[in-house]
Amino acid sequence: MRPLEGITVVSLEQAVAAPFCSRQLADLGARVIKIERPKVGDFARDYDQSVKGLSAYFVWLNRSKESLTLDVKHPRAKEILARLMAGADVFIQNLAPGAAARLGLGAEELLARHPRLIVCDISGYGDAGPYAHKKAYDLLVQSESGVVAVTGTPETPSKVGVSLTDIGTGLHAYAAILGALYQRERTGKGTRIEVTMFEAMVEWMMHPLYYTHFGGKAPQRSGPDHATIVPYGRFRAGDGGGVMFGIQNEREWATFCDKVLDRPELEKDPRYDNNTKRTAARAEVVALIEKAFSTMTAEQAIDKLEAAGIANAHMNTPEEVWNHPQLSARNRWREVGSPVGVIPAPLPPATFAGAEARMDPVPGVGEHTERILAELGFSRAEIAELSAAGAI
Repeated sequence: MRPLEGITVVSLEQAVAAPFCSRQLADLGARVIKIERPKVGDFARDYDQSVKGLSAYFVWLNRSKESLTLDVKHPRAKEILARLMAGADVFIQNLAPGAAARLGLGAEELLARHPRLIVCDISGYGDAGPYAHKKAYDLLVQSESGVVAVTGTPETPSKVGVSLTDIGTGLHAYAAILGALYQRERTGKGTRIEVTMFEAMVEWMMHPLYYTHFGGKAPQRSGPDHATIVPYGRFRAGDGGGVMFGIQNEREWATFCDKVLDRPELEKDPRYDNNTKRTAARAEVVALIEKAFSTMTAEQAIDKLEAAGIANAHMNTPEEVWNHPQLSARNRWREVGSPVGVIPAPLPPATFAGAEARMDPVPGVGEHTERILAELGFSRAEIAELSAAGAI
């Protein structure tokens, strides 16, 4: 039995943050009913067509869900939503600021009717303050929260290469919902959860924020290298390949000098004998390491680091990660259905003993609409009428 079997989630969601949250609930066995626009669905379906004609974002974020198409602004939608909420344990929404309340789906109104319901509102900046009505997208919040300022090279700031803000927000919402479900078991009461993209990123930015506020200087952008630990980052080998490794303490620095560089005297060199000095002399440290690596291929350098017990990694491309031997050795790949056939998908990172994650198909637009409405008590004639009226 999966942990969330028997829990029903209704999610009025789009894009990434809320869908990532609800998909993780589905992974644990919850029934997730995804409300989408009639005919076109979640706009994330059209981000690209790279997965056999489907969007990579949508395939990643929406397996194991049921798709219900509904024009939430249609006069007939209110009755459908009311019946959905009556059977829901969790309601998630990430509409534009104020939109849910205008639809009668504000937390206060919902909890008055359904006191055991858990309402999770996901937004850019929350429902108060000068930014309350400001639109928010992943890259914009990466910029507003300072992520862009600390990412990239010294010359050029950069966004993170994945949807960091959306992913982080979805993770915080998911964790909060699990906590609220546990709280409801103890108290019998639902609650409202508010998660903002901006505050999720401020949480993740607290190291550079503390470092800057109390240290008086922002960490420098350093590309693939660590801003405040040296050596820690990418180093060039003799074959042109990149080697990633990191030194975490002085014991490792001593081992690295002796076993990898074959220069044990560097351990006590007063120019490099603690991390603060090595950070100040970054260019010199990089030069002496790359000089030693110039006689090796990247794989030989990694082998030497591994033998010395120094943490290291390959500079893998996405395709190399797809074919990674560790994923194969741990049997992490599964196949999920979709409107275009079977698609590979990795198991979620958390593995429960005796209960594999749910890995059901990626839904087509409105694939489950008629079945869900029938469950809610609508007759075939009523469903046909709703369809003809453009409500579903």
